[in-house]
Amino acid sequence: MTATSSATDTSPLFSSLKLRGVTLANRLVVSPMCMYSARNGLPTEFHMVHLGQFALGGAGLILTEATAVSPEGRISPEDLGLWSDEHIAPLGHITDFVHDHGGLIGTQLAHAGRKASTYAPWRGEGAVPLREGGWQVVGPDDQPFLPAYPQPRAMTPEDIQKVITDFEAATRRAMMAGFDVVEIHAAHGYLLHQFLSPLSNSRGDQYGGSFENRTRLVLEVTRAVRRVWPIHLPLFVRLSATDWAEGGWDLDQTVELCRLLKLEGVDVIDVSSGGLTTAQRITVEPGYQVPFAARVRQDAGIETMAVGLITTPEQAEQILRAGQADLIAFAREFLRDPHLAQRAALELGASAPVPNQYARAQPRRP
Repeated sequence: MTATSSATDTSPLFSSLKLRGVTLANRLVVSPMCMYSARNGLPTEFHMVHLGQFALGGAGLILTEATAVSPEGRISPEDLGLWSDEHIAPLGHITDFVHDHGGLIGTQLAHAGRKASTYAPWRGEGAVPLREGGWQVVGPDDQPFLPAYPQPRAMTPEDIQKVITDFEAATRRAMMAGFDVVEIHAAHGYLLHQFLSPLSNSRGDQYGGSFENRTRLVLEVTRAVRRVWPIHLPLFVRLSATDWAEGGWDLDQTVELCRLLKLEGVDVIDVSSGGLTTAQRITVEPGYQVPFAARVRQDAGIETMAVGLITTPEQAEQILRAGQADLIAFAREFLRDPHLAQRAALELGASAPVPNQYARAQPRRP
């Protein structure tokens, strides 16, 4: 693949970005999207084709779906995993393909907590029973997400330490599998977010109550991950900037946490929102989460990635030009068009990587 991002390009979307020892050719990122297509946590041929197509399409960075650090951390029985050495080689096959075609790929490490052991969207709703491959789920306390969801068991101190160890071990495997980036998933109502929010964390020990206690697990996980993740490779954290609900996690707390995460060696905050409670009241409009990314970038002094109803290259350009974010994550738009980056480059008069095999299809510039 030819590296075609150059100093003559005026498009911020197609300017390079150096994060530690990794340089992204452009600012377009394939956002993590659950595919519910793994077997015992192992990727299938689907994952090779699904993730590989984005490398052929010129995306600056590809992020895998939420990849469970333990079997009980999966959202569904069909989720991708990195809890076993058995997962390293098949994931490495995918990273090799991406690298061979000039791309970069990261993995999003996750634990679903009380939102685990649920059906893939097209298979049903609510809890997967034990007889169908479900399992006992855990959480900060015993509050279920919904009545139809599994009843969590409140985590013991030993459970918490195991989660930290599981994230650390999964990070080591991510390194062995050849990933360029690790993202810690602490958003969308999954386990680490559950500890952050007073709405889902009623603990009375050192992991509940005050801001310091509720953020303790995220910081301990981050510290463990950064300790084993190579110093020359970047670390992302995805956060829900707000629960969109009274008494919940909010933007001010997010900014303060991001200041602490920066000190722990985090390079980019992937700024999303919501997912913790059905009491959320979200004002959905184009780019509705971008102001959160802008606030974190400005007040915490850390690079951010904007995501959420960003649907056009022009919209992404405007966000970058305004200094509201450093990266733009697209989700559904990449599903609709895996070659979004190359199409956007043509629209903006810029250039994006194109594999030699596809070069003949590129329009000639005047």
